[in-house]
Amino acid sequence: MTNGRIRIAPTCCLLVTLMGNVAHAQSQPPTPAPPPDRSDGWNTATNILAVSSMAVELLLPRTFFSDPDVTAGWKGRWHVSALAPVMTLAAIGLLNETTLKDAFGGLRPGCTDSTQPGCGSFGFMSTQSYLAGSSLGEGVAVFLVDTLRWSGGQVHVGALIGEVGVPLVIAPITAFGRTDGNWETGGQAWGSLAIGLGVGLALGFLYASLQRPECGYTGNLICW
Repeated sequence: MTNGRIRIAPTCCLLVTLMGNVAHAQSQPPTPAPPPDRSDGWNTATNILAVSSMAVELLLPRTFFSDPDVTAGWKGRWHVSALAPVMTLAAIGLLNETTLKDAFGGLRPGCTDSTQPGCGSFGFMSTQSYLAGSSLGEGVAVFLVDTLRWSGGQVHVGALIGEVGVPLVIAPITAFGRTDGNWETGGQAWGSLAIGLGVGLALGFLYASLQRPECGYTGNLICW
């Protein structure tokens, strides 16, 4: 009997020690995951590219081949009304940055449903990729309408480079930068670019169809 009691005592002490260690481990908060490594350089570069793509579409003139009955040759006119589609696209981008991301609920790379450092914002839609894609869409639409409707199918190389070529370079670089910089996944960045492209095409076609490239009878370089 004495030997049995002696054996039971160490066993009880061992169980108490183990239970205490388990309780202590459970009481400690879990170690937070390290913040995802994201490239500040790519973030800055893609912000600049997105703004630049919008500026290109805003500042480019509407180029068209004038009716030979009036004055033959290529003409270029700057339209203040270009603010309408560009600011609409920019406003959608701002709405996405402040509201739509929370509604869509996409997570950035390296983030989970739990709160982590560096995961305070959502990755879809990517505002930068959307803006670059929408600028490309608007440029393509304006170029096509000005070429096919207002210029009788004649192509102006300068308009092609400015309205299509430059945004066509900026848009994929922006989406690639958001992905390579670990700010969005590939699906988020390229999906946002595709959405922007569709919205830009729609607004560009509407604007270019309703607003003639010529400045009426005045022939001024700037159309109000």
